This record gives sequence, structure tokens and C-alpha cells, in this order.
Amino acid sequence: MSTETQKTSAAQAAWDAAATLAGKFMTFKLGDEEYGIEILKVREIIGLMEITRVPRVSSCIRGVINLRGKVVPVVDLRVKFGMSATAATEQTVIIVVQCAVGGRELTMGILVDQVLEVLPLEAGQIEPPPTFGTAELDSGFILGVGKAEKRVIFLLDIGKVLSAAEMREVAGAGAVA
Repeated sequence: MSTETQKTSAAQAAWDAAATLAGKFMTFKLGDEEYGIEILKVREIIGLMEITRVPRVSSCIRGVINLRGKVVPVVDLRVKFGMSATAATEQTVIIVVQCAVGGRELTMGILVDQVLEVLPLEAGQIEPPPTFGTAELDSGFILGVGKAEKRVIFLLDIGKVLSAAEMREVAGAGAVA
């Protein structure tokens, strides 16, 4: 099987999986861009609170918070996606999510500019992740692209946004603190 056929087959398999994504998504903004995560992965939304920095972790890991006695690591998605760090505003929030990593559940916070809404998307409103020809992009964390009115929303697999090493750091940040 040629490399191009393998890529096409892999893309089709990924899209077949993404076609089952119809459901509700928590949408939020990072800069001018909109993103969404499956509502079932969202545990709660909290206002910005003091984040304690953990030494010697990736720059996208802001630190940890004390959430009702539980230490929760916080990831700045803007930094992870190559943007400037999230600046605190009245609309800045932490979305507490839960995802499976290596067979175990991980609770973490993601720092975002603004939460928008819970948006129901039907299968016809979701397209496969974009491809850019032969350019190799690390977009395995993009489940698909949602279309609502004239908006484009990148649908994220929150469990795949961070690399395996970063996920270990996040898990370790919660354990160390």
C-alpha cells in the first residue's frame, strides 16, 4: 500500500470516527478562535483563581490550584497552541475537565479566554480536520471542525492536546503539589 493510500485510509478512518461526534460541545475562545470540547468531559467552570507555579514543568502548564481541597493542575491552552500566555480578564475562566490518559482518569483545568456556550452540533455540521497537502501537522487532537452559522469551531480531543510527556508532567504536577 502506498504512503498516500495509507494517509487517505487513515484520514477516512479518523473521519468515520469523527462522524459519530454529533452531540453537545462546550465552546470557548482563545484569542479570536473558537474551540469546543465534548460536554461530557467538562466537570465544571470556575472563575480565575490563584495558580501556584510548579517548578521545572513545561511553559504551557501554568501550575496547580486548590479546588475544594483537591490539587488540580492547570494548562494554558493559548501557550500550548503557540499564542501568548492568557492574560487575566473578567472573562478568563478555568474549565475543569476529566479525560482518560493511559487507562486512568486525569482531572485538569484548562485556562481559556472566555466560555461561549454549550452548542449542539449534528453530524452534518461537523467536517473532518483540515489537511494541508503534504505538510505534516500535529493535529491528531482535532476531532473535527464544527460549523454553526458563519462560525468555525475546532473540536478538540482534550485527552490528546498534550503530548504524552506533557500529560505525565500534568499528572505529576498534581501529585507533587
